Amino acid sequence: MDETKASSKMFTKAKASSHLPSIRIISTALVLLLLLLLTLSHFYSSASPSYLFRKWQGVPSSKNDDLTSKLRDSVTFLPLKDLRFSKTAMEGNTWFMSSLTDTRDVNESEYLYFPSQASKGRILCIQGSNDKDGTKNSYALAWPEALPEAAELTKGLTFVSDSYYDYVNLWHGLTAMAPFVGWSMKNGCLRPSRWVLFHWGERRGKMGSWLQKLMEANFGEVKIEGFEGDDEGGGKAQCFEKAVVMRHNVGSMGKEKELQVFEQLRCRARRYCGLNPAGKGRREVDDASIRLTLLLRRGSRSFKNARAVTDVFAKECAEVRGCVMKVVQSEELTTFCDQVRTMTETDIVASPHGAQLTNMLFMDRGSSVMEFFPKGWFELAGIGQYVFHWMADQSGLIHQGAWWEPMAKKECPSPDNELECFFFYKDGQVGHNETYFGEWARRVLNQVRDSKVEGHGKRMKIKADSNACTC
Repeated sequence: MDETKASSKMFTKAKASSHLPSIRIISTALVLLLLLLLTLSHFYSSASPSYLFRKWQGVPSSKNDDLTSKLRDSVTFLPLKDLRFSKTAMEGNTWFMSSLTDTRDVNESEYLYFPSQASKGRILCIQGSNDKDGTKNSYALAWPEALPEAAELTKGLTFVSDSYYDYVNLWHGLTAMAPFVGWSMKNGCLRPSRWVLFHWGERRGKMGSWLQKLMEANFGEVKIEGFEGDDEGGGKAQCFEKAVVMRHNVGSMGKEKELQVFEQLRCRARRYCGLNPAGKGRREVDDASIRLTLLLRRGSRSFKNARAVTDVFAKECAEVRGCVMKVVQSEELTTFCDQVRTMTETDIVASPHGAQLTNMLFMDRGSSVMEFFPKGWFELAGIGQYVFHWMADQSGLIHQGAWWEPMAKKECPSPDNELECFFFYKDGQVGHNETYFGEWARRVLNQVRDSKVEGHGKRMKIKADSNACTC
């Protein structure tokens, strides 16, 4: 009996064992099938349209053409300027290409890049001939293999800018272009083949000469793209093989990145003009000297008594060992390189508020700025009067404050209308206060002298190591 039970158990065990290989094979096959399905699911969800197009090469020609035609017909052009967002024109996605969401990298300006994963491999196409109404210009995204009818594919990298302000004003133009410099620095110093400029979605065919020279110094030849078409914004679409779009000016660029970008611009401008990029190729005798430049202007916001102001600064400069003062008329700096050279050789610039102060960009880090305003600006000009405070901070300079000519009472024809009243004072001349100017100049000169003496060795070492621009 016991032998029968034992024999039965052995038989059952052997039978069970004989099924194990089959079970293992089936289980393994199921696992492999599941992995294959997951892989294919991921592949088809992430596969680029261009890959799928290549796969369609094996599809019969008629079906391939039909698919391409359907993709081409699916391209939808939208207005470049979306009036629904006119009250928040520079916020969020802005009113320029409002359907598209920016890429945001830490410390960098917001941007759009095409083609990208976000655009699903599609490139940017623009119909942009209208220079008066941005709502009549339009944009679309299209697959390179299925461009809109009559569209022209433009090879290379294109920089596309939309500014709420303009490209002629030095400050506004600079803040519109700086993000492109930052993007290039982060992406292997890539240079554009062309630029496309818009203001409120309206085409612009040029930038100011100062700004263009600055971009040439950094990127080489500046080619600004035009568009075929009429004032209604129609005509042939331009589709760009690669495009970077900036629409926030400096936007969310961080402080450290701002310093790097402005240092790059400074470095390239000096090199473009044949100067030492580190700024030490100066003409005066030694690096411990203090170079004070009184940068004057004619007409609006000029000094009422330029001779009296000059005498005050000359007297204070003479009291400080090593101080060398130059009086420069900004209108006489006729070339870009005249401006770069003058400011490279300046440690302290004293000047009325105006476009000429944008040239502070070319001064060494740690240099000083003194600014003067006509009557009425402090009370009426608003936040825009602080642009050169901001620029000094972005450039690594020290804004030593400003002097506003006092206004005892409003003398404008419409004192209750602040905007009209501001325009009454806007282009006035700047007075002076001999006592205040003397004390202010003395304080700044002594501060710069002490800084030079204390930091001379360290600064020279830094300069010796900084002859090369980042790009």
